[in-house]
Amino acid sequence: MGQERSEEKSECVSLSPMREAVPAPPECERVCVFGTGDLGRSLGLRLLQAGYGVVFGSRRPHSSSLLLHGAQVLGHAAAAQSALLIFIAVQREHYDFLVPLANQLKGKVLVDVSNNLRKNQYPEANAEYLQSLVPGAEVVKGFNTLSAWSLQNGPSDANRQVYICGDSVEAKQVVMAVATKLGLSALDQGSLSVARELEDFPLQLFPQWRLPLRIAIGLSAAFFFYLLIRDIIYAYATQGEDISFRIMVSLANQVCPIVSLIMLSLCYLPGVLASFLQLYRGTKYRRFPNWLDSWMLCRKQLGLLSLGFAFLHVLYTLILPIRSVEHTLKCTHTHTHTQNKTTTFDTTTAWRGDSYLSLGILGFGLYVLLGITSLPSVSNVLSWREFSFVQSKLGHLTLLLCTAHTYLYGWNRFLSSSIYKWYTPPGYMLCLVLPSVVLLLKLLLITPCVDRTITRIRQGWERGADQRNPKDSQPLIP
Repeated sequence: MGQERSEEKSECVSLSPMREAVPAPPECERVCVFGTGDLGRSLGLRLLQAGYGVVFGSRRPHSSSLLLHGAQVLGHAAAAQSALLIFIAVQREHYDFLVPLANQLKGKVLVDVSNNLRKNQYPEANAEYLQSLVPGAEVVKGFNTLSAWSLQNGPSDANRQVYICGDSVEAKQVVMAVATKLGLSALDQGSLSVARELEDFPLQLFPQWRLPLRIAIGLSAAFFFYLLIRDIIYAYATQGEDISFRIMVSLANQVCPIVSLIMLSLCYLPGVLASFLQLYRGTKYRRFPNWLDSWMLCRKQLGLLSLGFAFLHVLYTLILPIRSVEHTLKCTHTHTHTQNKTTTFDTTTAWRGDSYLSLGILGFGLYVLLGITSLPSVSNVLSWREFSFVQSKLGHLTLLLCTAHTYLYGWNRFLSSSIYKWYTPPGYMLCLVLPSVVLLLKLLLITPCVDRTITRIRQGWERGADQRNPKDSQPLIP
């Protein structure tokens, strides 16, 4: 017995300073981590900061010199006996070392944090495979959506949500309690059969961005070819003039604001449609159609892409004067004589130009404000009322300013037949259709009679509820 204790003691390596003996925390406050890689060390650091005693299980405990001060390094068998909760921070290919430890792991809670390189890499989920290797333990899948960097960044990081699944309710409660103490938000996803779905989460590449990106690419391609035909090909076909050099800057500067304004309208159109749908149904307790629900969930991504196109429009607009000067200098040899002409200053045109620029600047400023407040680090410090005010009230104001900016750009050009090349309207006229419709529908919704009804519906009132349940309309206190 003494020899066994001496061998177990020889496997223990303490990384805390040796100035004085530190009493070991009780088993309920001690957590074991199998694996000394980046994720294992980051998880151990976070646990130490939360006040837990951390014990690392390693194949070579004496050579683990990169671990943390205050943690202990033991062999796998000794580490498994030191704590009730064990994080398995190793790849599935190395799970075989757990089989000889089946007796030590019996009754323990094992948290599988592993991920795969691709979907359907194995016939079963890693957590299910781990449970089959150690049937006496309670396996919980969790923490696999966190990276080593996000764990080291602390509770202020925006990536604080973790998903938990397992067959034992008690085991999941233990893991969720640890996640909460680490400053994370744990969500119970059900039994261990959901583990494959959780393991697929980190493998998804921008799942919420797919629809917005397809819309952005589709709109950009459609308007690019539309304007290419109207401006570049039309000039060459009717006048024999080659202005293809305008594709790189001038044409791009027309596509970007068009796509930006349409995508900004698409951010607020689903909210307007949802309001009219609730108004038509007379209740808020019926689900929206799946297409509308999916549309509303990707509004943030639509808005950020819209802001990106607005940034490109600003940059292209800033370099246009430089490009115009260069082209003018190159073409001076064709203009050897000029005629003196007297032009009258047009106050109306000056007002239109200044108003056009001013509305564009104000609209872009609000655009940037919407983008900043959509960042998790900013939105987390805002109350719901503040966030709703910025994203809804100021968002619709941004749409109004940008739409008015486009209207002033067109001004009275629609009266001239020369702008309808091959009987097609200019691109800016087409992009005004959707934002104008959204603003008109929003104007109807904020009228007092309609707004009052929608407010009552969102507070729980249902049309026809009094007729269906006459007793409900009677006062509770006579």
